[in-house]
Order: sequence, then C-alpha cells, then structure tokens
Amino acid sequence: QVQLVESGGGLVQAGGSLRLSCAASGVGFSLNVMAWYRQGPRNQRDLIAQMTRAGVTNYADSVKGRFTISRDNAKNTVYLQMNNLQPEDTAVYYCHTVAIGINYWGQGTQVTVSS
Repeated sequence: QVQLVESGGGLVQAGGSLRLSCAASGVGFSLNVMAWYRQGPRNQRDLIAQMTRAGVTNYADSVKGRFTISRDNAKNTVYLQMNNLQPEDTAVYYCHTVAIGINYWGQGTQVTVSS
C-alpha cells in the first residue's frame, strides 16, 4: 500500500515563498510520475506540476516561472518550490502518483496567501 505524506504548507504574505514536500512510502521501486495538484475555492482539483522519473516536467500556465518541481528518485520524494505566491494560489495542495495502475493521493496541505 503506497502512502503519500505531504508537509510544508502554511500562511504566507503575497510575494513570499513556501516549499512543499511529499514522501512516498510502501513502494519497492522508483515511481514514474509524481505530481502536485491543488484544490481551491471552486472545489476543482487541478494539475499544477508533474515530473517523470527521467526528469521531464510539465507545469500549468498559472504557475510557470514561479513554481519549480523537483524530486529525489531514491527516496521517492517530490518537492514543490513556490515563489512569488499570490492570493489566487490559496488552496489545498495534494501530492499524486500512480503505482501499478492505482491512483494514490496525499492527505493535502493547506497553503494560504494573504494580500
């Protein structure tokens, strides 16, 4: 059973930075794609960044140039460095991966950006 545990959320002022971490446990191999989603006031969960085991990245237009995804394959850990945060970035951030065809989600971590 794969478990994803996120950390690093919190309250920050506009223009500030936060770094999220997500550690996967219960996995005996290096995961292929690890990703970050967020769910805001509209209650829609949107993909914002993903990274393959080979290092290929993909970002939502809304975060390009401000957020950076990275990972430690040996530890099955993915990070999200968020810079120049804005109030519209306020959301619950979720880590996601797929292992043997099963979707796994973290519990979510709240990020709140004040203006």
